[in-house]
Amino acid sequence: MITKDNFFGLIYHFLFAISSSVVGAIVASWPLLFIFMLVQKTYETVHMSLFQVMHNYNQLMIYLIWPFKKRLKMDNFPTSANAAEHFAECKQLFVFAVLVFIVCLMLYFVFKKRRKKALLSLDKSAALILLLLPIVVFPFAVTNFDSFFVIFHHMLFNNNDWLFDPNTDPIINVLTEGFFASCFAVAGIIYELYFAEKLLRR
Repeated sequence: MITKDNFFGLIYHFLFAISSSVVGAIVASWPLLFIFMLVQKTYETVHMSLFQVMHNYNQLMIYLIWPFKKRLKMDNFPTSANAAEHFAECKQLFVFAVLVFIVCLMLYFVFKKRRKKALLSLDKSAALILLLLPIVVFPFAVTNFDSFFVIFHHMLFNNNDWLFDPNTDPIINVLTEGFFASCFAVAGIIYELYFAEKLLRR
């Protein structure tokens, strides 16, 4: 039977795991993009140096995660109206995920200091269920990432602004499918490790 405290712990850990996976993927995106561009030489397709592209990516990511930056401006990449709208929607999701992560982290330390960590407890059966949830879609995502990516965007967005035209938004030439797949993989691994740790803890 799920009690009030157990339900709080369940929601807390689910939100902490999701937000941790998003924050982890955001952090990992910098080295991942650098590696993919280095291997695939996609920076050559946009006629820039590797470090020029990374500079523009820094500008994009600062816009996406910094709540007080209201306008996206990349030095070398133009941004169409549709792309700007999509990035604005992504910004809302990213900022929300970062805020949830910070709140969850603060709650952990506050409850730990007040010796009330029991309120954040998660029994192993619940941890197992939450760990297994993404495994349902894992085979599909691995074997057909393109379709998974499309479905994912249809679930989160109610428009097609995410379908970038390389002629008007050339940044999509360096943000390849492999890069996005790797970011999703990092997020998935962090999520699974989060609940695996709960299962293995005595």
